[in-house]
Amino acid sequence: MSEIRALAAQQAHGKLEPFSYDPGPLGDEQVEIDVQYCGICHSDLSMLNNDWGFTRYPFVPGHEAVGIVRAVGRAAKNVSVGQTVGLGWNSGSCMYCTQCLGGDHNMCRTLEQTIIGRHGAFATQVRCHWVWATPIPESVDLTSAGPLLCGGITVFNPLIQYNVSPTKRVGVIGIGGLGHLALQFANKWGCDVTAFTSSANKADEARSMGAHHVVNTHSADELGKIAGSLDFIISTVSATLDWAAYFKALAPKGRLHIVGAVAEPIPVSVAALLFEQTSIGGTPSGAPGTVIKMLDFCARHGVRPVIEEFPMTQANEALARLEAGKARYRIVLKNDLN
Repeated sequence: MSEIRALAAQQAHGKLEPFSYDPGPLGDEQVEIDVQYCGICHSDLSMLNNDWGFTRYPFVPGHEAVGIVRAVGRAAKNVSVGQTVGLGWNSGSCMYCTQCLGGDHNMCRTLEQTIIGRHGAFATQVRCHWVWATPIPESVDLTSAGPLLCGGITVFNPLIQYNVSPTKRVGVIGIGGLGHLALQFANKWGCDVTAFTSSANKADEARSMGAHHVVNTHSADELGKIAGSLDFIISTVSATLDWAAYFKALAPKGRLHIVGAVAEPIPVSVAALLFEQTSIGGTPSGAPGTVIKMLDFCARHGVRPVIEEFPMTQANEALARLEAGKARYRIVLKNDLN
């Protein structure tokens, strides 16, 4: 295989610079993808800055890739050269553990993650195990498909895992890269949807994306009016919030579900758990089968992220825009690396 050209940082908080590496022989069950587009996720920024303490340098970000299959290993299945596929947060799993055999590949104890301990997709090519190379339906726009493979599946997966029915009242905390997709999914799922936002100027946008109701999180009066009314709340933010207010918003047997990487412990009311039978939990990304279901759902219902496009050679500028909180709502890089 030929040399892969990429963008890499040599240290935490470093700038991305041209970088090349030899990926070695293609594994028997691997796929190599010519990257056409790659979304930028806040996790790329966290890894770049070593916020989680395990980044290896040189570091190549990128885990929302869409492209054309360039080569397949001799034992790869379900993909062929020339096919359009996507690759998200995960790039490999053992395929034989209890979790993989049960369809929970994203819970595999030896899970390979696309930008952890290996090079990601801010590059001319990227590799993965064939099961994680997801075919992109023809009616899904390739330019905006990348963010669905991380942000999209992160907020779609809970609807599947917890059998959220169309009769449920669903709340979404945070109208950003994840939240604006969660609103669309919940609305098209058939749910009654409430958006929680601290930005009053996002109210109209939230409604246009599927919210039936918008609650200003700075208003104790608005929060009080919805007490005991929501069956499922998805929190997409990484900030520490007034969690007690959201627990109060749950109906009996309601669930507060976390998909944002909150750094601090979340206090839980044991009384609410006991007497209201409420619960709290989270989910990581999603399994390949769920990714396929999500893309089919997007194709059927026209769910797509709102994106801003940059050339990949301007990845540093794009990351700076994301870090400044100016992205509306996801940034996608179009590959122009030579």
